[in-house]
Amino acid sequence: MSELGAGTRGSSLSYRSIVTASHNLNSDFFLKNKVEEIRNENNKLFGPGLPKNAKYIDEIILMYKRISNKIKSTCLNNKIPLIISGDHSNAGGTITGLREAFPNKKIGVFWIDAHADLHSPYTTPSGNIHGMPLATALKEDNIISKVNEVDSDTIKKWAKLKGQKAKIMPEHIIFLGVRDTEIQEDEMMKRLNIKKYSVDDIRKSLKRCINESLELLSECEIIYVSFDVDSLDPSISNGTGTSVENGFTVDEVKKILNLIANSGKLSCLEITEVNPILDTKGNAMSEAAFDILQDITNKLISK
Repeated sequence: MSELGAGTRGSSLSYRSIVTASHNLNSDFFLKNKVEEIRNENNKLFGPGLPKNAKYIDEIILMYKRISNKIKSTCLNNKIPLIISGDHSNAGGTITGLREAFPNKKIGVFWIDAHADLHSPYTTPSGNIHGMPLATALKEDNIISKVNEVDSDTIKKWAKLKGQKAKIMPEHIIFLGVRDTEIQEDEMMKRLNIKKYSVDDIRKSLKRCINESLELLSECEIIYVSFDVDSLDPSISNGTGTSVENGFTVDEVKKILNLIANSGKLSCLEITEVNPILDTKGNAMSEAAFDILQDITNKLISK
């Protein structure tokens, strides 16, 4: 449960809080499904977190490798990885693992999130790498929108984090619920022509939006879904580091995931950014996340 990429501490506790939610619902979910934990480097959070434009990048490079190795081996064993990660920087490692497992297949991405996570060290306002995983997967620097001067050592480490090739293509990304972005990300989305559906778009016609998205990804043999809980409305819970108004309901996310699963291509699901320390409603965010996780797992098992 790595939380190296976040600006607020606590997301490393998400797995335990979700297990607690399952216990409170008398669910045997975590007994029936094999759980493997990837060793983290969270002890390094007591350090300074350098460099300033890509904090803890050395440790995150290591986490990318560990995560990608586990995702690759799981997929090659014909299993669907269901990931409970700490912060969203881990998604870069997940996508790397999918690419390594399926080197010749096109990967479609549903990014269910309040944020686009398209920053790089050249554009980041915070230096937190949980705002950069899609940029690493796209191998994008967004130099055109540069606002930061980046030192040569950070540039080398950033290149290592991105890898030698892009893992996904921009035309194979679908944003769902993205509503809190910086101008540099907006410029990049426009330049790369990344498809985006707002919460209001989906609320007006959920089935049409998802079916249209699946048609746009028709060339993709596999689909990865990254579900950041800050895509949910804060009225459900503020148990995440960067909550944003006007988000999805739990039922809307369930319907979205079930429609994606109906395609038969869902090959990996990641749930991220649950932070129980910030939850002022008990364990409400973890309960919502577990409800969604259990629902889609039951769907996948029944297929």
